[in-house]
Amino acid sequence: MLEVGSWVPCERRRVCDITLTDVRQARLGIILFVVSNGLTAAVDAFAKYMSAQLQSVQIVWGFFLMFFVFIVGYSVARARPLKQVLQTDHLVMQLVRSGTLILTITLLFIGIAFIPFADAIAIAFMAPLFIMILAVPVLGETFSWYRLFAVLLGLGGVAIIIQPGVGVLHWAAFMPLGAGLFFALFQIMTRRLAATEDWFTTLFYTAAGGLAWISLSVAFFWRPLTLEHIGIFTAMGLLGASAHWCIVKALGAAEASLLAPFNYTKLIWAAVIGYVFFGETPSLATAVGGLVIVLSGLFVLYRER
Repeated sequence: MLEVGSWVPCERRRVCDITLTDVRQARLGIILFVVSNGLTAAVDAFAKYMSAQLQSVQIVWGFFLMFFVFIVGYSVARARPLKQVLQTDHLVMQLVRSGTLILTITLLFIGIAFIPFADAIAIAFMAPLFIMILAVPVLGETFSWYRLFAVLLGLGGVAIIIQPGVGVLHWAAFMPLGAGLFFALFQIMTRRLAATEDWFTTLFYTAAGGLAWISLSVAFFWRPLTLEHIGIFTAMGLLGASAHWCIVKALGAAEASLLAPFNYTKLIWAAVIGYVFFGETPSLATAVGGLVIVLSGLFVLYRER
């Protein structure tokens, strides 16, 4: 029989403490990731509002311009030395990562131009499956059947909401599929960088690299800007900077494959924003599909516990 104060109970308590810390980190990562999806949904709402006035490429350029301005402003306010901000051991990955974000948005817009919007979004939401697949060989994460099940369940919720029609084999259907792949690569690289890079450095290269990439083509789509456009760009930049901060912190606290099912929460945010700001009443399919998406995320959280 063990005596009081023996080392075994202490070791058990230590193991319990470590497990509790891991659970708290995972919960924090999930919360930050869900918030980031809400912020990006708000950015999309602003983009939808301006799409009748400006070309999509110019809207993306304005977003990244103000995103970059806020990042630089924060750096100056916190007196961060420029050398410290630019210091990175993975410059190529930082630039490629920002390029994948630009390609994600661009390919999705091309797909939407040729096939129904709902079909394009459905195909693009293959991203969590790509993340699940890539996280194993690239990040060395452990494959879990329940994570894959949760992603497939969430994808089923997406299908219920948008009810994709027939004819998605049009060549343009490969554009949002590519967008999903590039977004998966973006999140995978974010996870890799979060392990070694300062979060602010990653944010800076996201803004600077994205602005540099999109600036190569914006001149071909330019239209005169108004004060309203500038104001909306400013709001989009602030929301975007906050969203990417949440993404970097979330992927630093939890595994990419764990967070993958929570990508679907963006559809729930979009339904709420559409109802409040655009008067779009969610249908029964949206309610049922949203419930399925929420259940997929809760299932992963339960299994991780």
